[in-house]
Amino acid sequence: MKIDILKYQLDFRFAAGTSRGTMASKQGWFLVLRHSDNPNIYGIGECGPLYGLSPDLNHNVEGAISKCKDAVESLRSLNVDDIHEMISGDFPALRFALETAVRDLDNDGKRIIYQNDFSDSKTAIPINGLVWMGKRALMLERIKQKIKEGFECIKIKVGAINFEDELELLKYIRSRYSSEEITIRLDANGAFRPENALTILDRLQTFDIHSIEQPLEAGNWRAMERICNQSPIPVALDEELIGIDDPEVKRQLLERIGPSYIILKPTLVGGLKKCEEWIKVAERQNTGWWMTSALESNIGLNAIAQFTANYPIQTPQGLGTGQLYVNNIASPLKIENGGLKYAETGKWDLSKLII
Repeated sequence: MKIDILKYQLDFRFAAGTSRGTMASKQGWFLVLRHSDNPNIYGIGECGPLYGLSPDLNHNVEGAISKCKDAVESLRSLNVDDIHEMISGDFPALRFALETAVRDLDNDGKRIIYQNDFSDSKTAIPINGLVWMGKRALMLERIKQKIKEGFECIKIKVGAINFEDELELLKYIRSRYSSEEITIRLDANGAFRPENALTILDRLQTFDIHSIEQPLEAGNWRAMERICNQSPIPVALDEELIGIDDPEVKRQLLERIGPSYIILKPTLVGGLKKCEEWIKVAERQNTGWWMTSALESNIGLNAIAQFTANYPIQTPQGLGTGQLYVNNIASPLKIENGGLKYAETGKWDLSKLII
């Protein structure tokens, strides 16, 4: 086996704000995997850890990538099960990258990670329109634009600007569209405190909110359990899932906290195989779920979308981040009328990576 490591910086079209801060760029690596006897066919995976969230960045991720390269190049072949033995759970983004590179290579390096109706350009995946934090007027314009573009599910980041301004934005939507016409999801990114969260949620529920993601910071199971039990809005866990590798602990978390939904980001939870584990545990406990990208380029987004399309999709997914960057990797992925498509006439252009 041969593997090349390509460092790449993705630059945002605008300052992307959350309750944790604002991002202007995102650093990552692409792993390009080949068999040494057939170098013209390669699989590619994306290691794109998120600052402030990814465990990879709490450790020596570049050192782990280097060790991964040495380990892979000592092998004659590689499969997905090997990866989860080879790479520690401390590096979920690296696991996701190598896993998707292997799956791509196994499918002749055509960026077809999974063959299904989505990758065959027969169906689109419904997605939510993401509204990033910003000043009130800017957020209002973004909301209007998402609705104009045909999104029937709008996801709004909350918890960083003035709360009354956030309520006014929700009031604007509901004064024009019912919950049957526009679904509203909120994402707090852990911005609320245990002592005031229920008061905030009580005011928000006036606007027929579908769900609230991660109202509290991750790690406080007791407080989150109380919020899930008493919240007037269904609670979805996101950051709470990071770092939990053992299926038994996954079961304990969902059983103890009792969320309505979980949100799966392969870069943060350790790859597609680990997402499969979460889905099995969630479905046993009648917990809903959906997939969301963690601001990957189109390389990572493509893998997540194709994985998602293996399941019967019952709710909009969080896969609308492909338009965030000025220097994204050109791909067949297109957003039309609130859905993500793998365009039949689209092409991959990897020239920016100089493969």
